[in-house]
Amino acid sequence: MIIISDTSPVSNLLQIGQLSILQKLYGTVMIPQRVYQEVCALENLGVDITLIRSADWIQIETVSDEALVATLSIELDPGEAEAITLAIAVQADRLLIDERIGRGVAQRYGLRITGLLGVLVAAKKEKLIPELKPVLDQLITQAKFRVHSSLYEQILQDVDELHPNTKA
Repeated sequence: MIIISDTSPVSNLLQIGQLSILQKLYGTVMIPQRVYQEVCALENLGVDITLIRSADWIQIETVSDEALVATLSIELDPGEAEAITLAIAVQADRLLIDERIGRGVAQRYGLRITGLLGVLVAAKKEKLIPELKPVLDQLITQAKFRVHSSLYEQILQDVDELHPNTKA
């Protein structure tokens, strides 16, 4: 299975010490050079990036279709543009991407996408994490990951951690 990731899933999981979820779920994850640079830039904000530098299961790839990257960069940030370009080039089975506009562009190109929340739901279903709520709460408080309250409740309900008519 070929998995490509944009910056958000990698950087957010790195910030809460849960980067290994990606390895456990997918084995190898490919990221373009620009995504690697964006994740490494977190070091300037005090984030320990040792794990990303030593993760041999993360393959850093150079994107060759600069024309497509330039076209996509008109509406996307450089990491998203490279991630989508790489996913197209290697015919990825899935692209991990969170940003709404980037997801829309990826779908226009026929890519199958999953966001970080989908990754966490899959990790819970595969019993890689015992509970989703603590990880989700860490994302929100430590990594400042934004999740609408109704989506938060729906996801917890979907994994049987929140019963209907109960507030988190």
